[in-house]
Amino acid sequence: MEMRTWRDGWDRATDAAESLRAVLGALGLPESVWSTVRPSVAYSGRPYVDLGKLPADAVEQVAEALRGSVTSA
Repeated sequence: MEMRTWRDGWDRATDAAESLRAVLGALGLPESVWSTVRPSVAYSGRPYVDLGKLPADAVEQVAEALRGSVTSA
């Protein structure tokens, strides 16, 4: 993989991870919950976000927020 491909993937993954961290923080979840959210880049250059292990109650809170945004759309 070219370095440019990796950098572009890393930038996209980092932006996505930061967006998710911001939402989790806005839900009132402590940093200890969302600190496991990390950017990642596959060998192909495809960007990913690794969520790590999230507490079940935090995931339920996120799911509830998502349900609310889906039903109001």
